[in-house]
Amino acid sequence: MEQYRMEQVIAYRYNITEVTSMEDFANIRGRVSKSSKDVYFVRLLGANVDFENQLHRMDAILSRRMQEGRLFYQRVHVLPALSVSEDILFYTQCYHRWLDHPDDGVCTKVSHGALAVQLGAACKQVVERYLEAKAAVTESMRKNFAVKMLYWFDYVCAGWRQWSVDSCMKIVADNVTKEQEYLYYYLLTQIGCDVLLLQTEGDLKNHPLKHLSKEIRMGEFRTLDIPVYEPTNSMHLHGTADTAKAVLKETGNVVVKIPQRVRKKHACSASNTAGFSVQDQRQKSQQQAEKSFEELATLASSIVLILVHDPNGDVIATGSGIMVGKSGYILTNDHVVRGGASYSVRIENDDKVYQTDELIKYHSVLDLALLRIPRRLQPLPIYQGRKKLVRGQAVAAIGSPLGLFNSISDGIISGFRTIDGVDMIQFTAPISHGSSGGAVLNMYGEVIGISAAGFDRGQNINLAVGYESINLFIQGFRS
Repeated sequence: MEQYRMEQVIAYRYNITEVTSMEDFANIRGRVSKSSKDVYFVRLLGANVDFENQLHRMDAILSRRMQEGRLFYQRVHVLPALSVSEDILFYTQCYHRWLDHPDDGVCTKVSHGALAVQLGAACKQVVERYLEAKAAVTESMRKNFAVKMLYWFDYVCAGWRQWSVDSCMKIVADNVTKEQEYLYYYLLTQIGCDVLLLQTEGDLKNHPLKHLSKEIRMGEFRTLDIPVYEPTNSMHLHGTADTAKAVLKETGNVVVKIPQRVRKKHACSASNTAGFSVQDQRQKSQQQAEKSFEELATLASSIVLILVHDPNGDVIATGSGIMVGKSGYILTNDHVVRGGASYSVRIENDDKVYQTDELIKYHSVLDLALLRIPRRLQPLPIYQGRKKLVRGQAVAAIGSPLGLFNSISDGIISGFRTIDGVDMIQFTAPISHGSSGGAVLNMYGEVIGISAAGFDRGQNINLAVGYESINLFIQGFRS
């Protein structure tokens, strides 16, 4: 962290150019110099008759530019309550580390390095504003406020890959009337985000800090059902705070029941495997006979548990991974490794924990990433598509839900979905947080998909990135 301590904190200049519409907000980009950056913090009051069309146009412009890698865009409907005990503990620890080492900034699941330093300066600024606006603030109130800011920061900014002074970041929120939420959006401007508040139903009530944002009258206040934004990869990613909006739109409230199945098993002659490596034996037998679930469970030795560490070495997330290359290559999800500074990998029946910071490649749209560890591996075969996958086909999922190392569950393929241009397999084998990056296998022990997402409000509605995308992604890394 030492290289960041003396780095100059950027100063921000507000609303240098007039913004009078959502399209203005989408198209404007502040000037950046060595020591300052122009940002925009605007409240659009009320709504005119063309409000929804303007909103869709803004979403389309900013979504397209985000897909092109030109900016980060997020539109927030509701900020979540900080209520899970693990989250409260984690962000309280982040807060206390900041108090103990303020020069290092605030390190969270998303922020580290230069961003942590800037976030630390932003938190200091916002806490001071909070103290100005509110009388008789106790130390406990101050801590709770700061902890909530950090939690919301990671929630809204979970998709960030990299931050720099000249990064373009656009955040839109609707009907922000609570003091702490308003100050949170001000905090985002202090790390360089342009923020637009759509105040269609009402505004802050004579708040002493209203002057921090520019006020633009758009129409009369009225009750509107503002449509929820559906960004790229907006399905719920296990281990993140995202919601399953795209999945909900695609699947509706589907409940899939797993039927009882009788599966045939054929013996494989020992003479047929003589002279082959273990990998060759697997592939040959898989072409000849379906496996029992007991036999599929033995393949868990090729599926790993991944612990994601922040720059301080603290574990910030866990996930699963699949051995795909003999030279140490492990396939997982991009959202599992995102934000990590280093990774620990555990392998079944191996007491050693393998440390690595080798993130070889990643693809945020396909939600795939490739790590490498210093060990020879026994990779699983990836299905090559000799026969089309069908609904009702039996599958098994192996992963580490909630850190329970290499759990196996059974189910069926229940559908095929295209989510934001990515072909995905919908399956019923139960998975939970931590299963992301695990293997979805056919009954021959071949990987047909990698667990990527689930729909918490449904029953066993889970998604996997399919074998076609996997085969393309790992080309050149199988040996």
